[in-house]
Amino acid sequence: MSGGFESVAVGDGYETRGRTVTEADVVNFAGVSGDFNHLHTDAEAMADSAFGERIAHGALVFSVLTGLVWQSRSEAQREHIVAFYGVDRLRFVQPLRIGETIHADVEVVDKERRDHPTATGVVRQQAEAVNQDGETVLSCEFLILVR
Repeated sequence: MSGGFESVAVGDGYETRGRTVTEADVVNFAGVSGDFNHLHTDAEAMADSAFGERIAHGALVFSVLTGLVWQSRSEAQREHIVAFYGVDRLRFVQPLRIGETIHADVEVVDKERRDHPTATGVVRQQAEAVNQDGETVLSCEFLILVR
């Protein structure tokens, strides 16, 4: 997204920098969210699971994805964003293990004018969290209200 609604075109896309999801991220997210599911917090139980180890919360991966996307935007792009309007088609495609690194692949797939007091329209972006092996671990569509 290069700026305001008028400057965004379907097909625009980019890749963000990467971020490694750490043990501290998983522990802190469990504490903040209250999600102490054994998938994320019980190394002994998970050693004998199909995953073979603890995995990151899907909601944590989603949160990291939103942060990577926000951090990749220029100041001019940020000034045109009115709000994160919603998310569609959220899927947790495969687990993310502690210590893996993800980046975001983002592409504008639609834009629609809206009658809104402060926004010109909604930009729909396909966003994927992709691990260091090039595998998608999370897929969704972001809806962004833009001036």
